[in-house]
Amino acid sequence: MKKLFFFLVAIGYSAMVLAQQDKRLKGIEVELNKILESTKAAGFAVAVVEGDKIIYAKGFGYRDYENKVPVDANTLFAIGSSSKAFTSAILGQLRKEDKLSFEDSPRKYIPELKFFNDNMNNNIIIKDLMCHRTGMSRHDFSWYFFPTTSKDTLVQRMAHQEPFAGVREKWLYNNFMFLTQGVIAERITGKSWEDNIKERFFIPMGMTRSNASIGEMKTATNAAFGYELKKETVISKMEYYDISGMSPAGSINSSVNDMSNWMITWLNKGKFKGQQLIPENYIEEAMSSQMVIGGALPDKENPDIHFANYGYGWFLKSYKGHYRVNHGGNIDGFSADVTLFPSDNIGIVVLVNQNGSAAPGLVRNTISDYILKVNKTDFVKMYNEDMAKAKKAESEVKKKAAAEKIVNTKPSHILQEYTGKYSNPGYGEFSITNVNDSLFANFKLKKLYLRHAHYDIFEPFEVNNKVIDTTESDGNTRFNFATNDMGDIASLKVKLDELLEPIEFKRRPNTIKVSKEVLAQYVGEYELAGMNVKVYTKDDTKLFLFVAGQPEYELLATDTHQFSFKTLEGFKVKFEEEADKTIKSVILIQPNGKFTAKRKL
Repeated sequence: MKKLFFFLVAIGYSAMVLAQQDKRLKGIEVELNKILESTKAAGFAVAVVEGDKIIYAKGFGYRDYENKVPVDANTLFAIGSSSKAFTSAILGQLRKEDKLSFEDSPRKYIPELKFFNDNMNNNIIIKDLMCHRTGMSRHDFSWYFFPTTSKDTLVQRMAHQEPFAGVREKWLYNNFMFLTQGVIAERITGKSWEDNIKERFFIPMGMTRSNASIGEMKTATNAAFGYELKKETVISKMEYYDISGMSPAGSINSSVNDMSNWMITWLNKGKFKGQQLIPENYIEEAMSSQMVIGGALPDKENPDIHFANYGYGWFLKSYKGHYRVNHGGNIDGFSADVTLFPSDNIGIVVLVNQNGSAAPGLVRNTISDYILKVNKTDFVKMYNEDMAKAKKAESEVKKKAAAEKIVNTKPSHILQEYTGKYSNPGYGEFSITNVNDSLFANFKLKKLYLRHAHYDIFEPFEVNNKVIDTTESDGNTRFNFATNDMGDIASLKVKLDELLEPIEFKRRPNTIKVSKEVLAQYVGEYELAGMNVKVYTKDDTKLFLFVAGQPEYELLATDTHQFSFKTLEGFKVKFEEEADKTIKSVILIQPNGKFTAKRKL
């Protein structure tokens, strides 16, 4: 153990010595500490490679902020979407092995895969998945709020997810397309995406500390905790987020030392220590423009930062006259950036344990200015100015939202009648409960308090450790409940994707358990205007209603003597209890009225 400790310390020390020897990076640590202070990040690590060597690697701040445990070059961070280049690179290897073509339909390898319409089903090819040109909007809340360990379940949701544009019409970032690439690799290799990543990259590249799951992250040594910034100054710990089945889009955890080997492989045309791990032609193709993101014309402030295209799991941009290839990453408590300057043989990786942090870009750009010997920009000053503008804009949004609230209104129903299960086939199911006269939306990993805004519209606030901060609002998100023809709460809509119309979730009332003895008292035949209504049980646990000429309907218990139809929205029945506790009639409640059927003697 002592030898191991000495070895790790030696790595960090040698990197610091290299940094001191490289004149291009003289004074860099002063600038990096300014970034740490300005962004109020808990910590970050950075590494710079040139050719096949690490020329700088160091940690700043803390991996465990509460206990002041420092970050070093071997500290593990979640790298989020910086994982995407790994996933596409597997397909690059499989193409070299003649196991697929990028022109193939993904449905060739995943027969059950269906997109929203036939145009997508018939025209999307694997290459479209790799460079975000399917026309699919993000639909990120489908996996973020409704996680599952099953990649196949996530794949099935895509059939219900509406596109925003036609195939190859517009660049639209989409995590589901990288999930799909991971599943294609699984089907071809017979191995999990996680095993493919480990066997094809981690082991041969010597990325010995890297892993691809939160489970491994939690048990690893020298792993960073994730943090978020609250109230502009409070560094608050966040729980690890288990990306679960969406792993091919962003579940890798790594250190800057390990990620340096990944960058070295790309800078050396797919070779690591003489071994060709990624095909050279794939490397060139992946770092070339495959889809235009936007014009990204030069502006007055940054005339030498322009053009925005996408390769395979990489963003492409011009940075002060240098060709830049990079990809960021964000997941709860962590932010990252991996950048390559292929023409300059330079790579920079920045890993940060701060949620949605600006630090990766600030660190990358600052180091880029030093290492590329270009005119230096005061990025910290720009950041502080941008933050002041953003704060003002956020305040305006909140003021506008407050002004738009309609006062002196109240919900159309008592709160209990909003409770139930809400589902959408492209997303999943969540419940709304009524606790102490408050509504809560309950997701698998998140809980939201719903505060009444006006009419049947509620504003969500995240519950963290049983604490609700109602000042933490984006000013835009709303849960908008709607009724059916019976006047019952039937659904809600919430805008989860800025490019699409609000997503609708259908409501099913909460059900209660009813004993077989209670169900038995409803069994019998009832008469309504000469029509026979039969009520019976199956297996003593399920109650059914049948009218001649119609299908049988299963009834779901929602309250004492009250049931809803399992398959018919807005239809309910209520059994009438007499003074002697017997059931002698049933009220059939439907959109066109209420009808009472008397029990036959």
